[in-house]
Amino acid sequence: MSITAEEKARVMKEFATKDGDTGSPEVQVAILTSRITTLTEHFKTHKKDNHSRRGLLKLVAQRRKLLDYLKGVEDARYQDLIKRLGIRR
Repeated sequence: MSITAEEKARVMKEFATKDGDTGSPEVQVAILTSRITTLTEHFKTHKKDNHSRRGLLKLVAQRRKLLDYLKGVEDARYQDLIKRLGIRR
């Protein structure tokens, strides 16, 4: 239910702020979003998988914390990221 190494590398390359960037909030949020999307698709066929649902809630909370941090540091980066990911209205 996790993302593949190729998908993770693609996301890291797309959202990196500089060459070799793996730890910036943008990259971390993008990876979490990819994992959340994968789990959401999983729940469409496995409605009673409550153990994985708990993991999904933890991922969503972790992404929320990172987004709150990014919004506090630099609002323009936050706005750009949520626009690129399409996760907020």
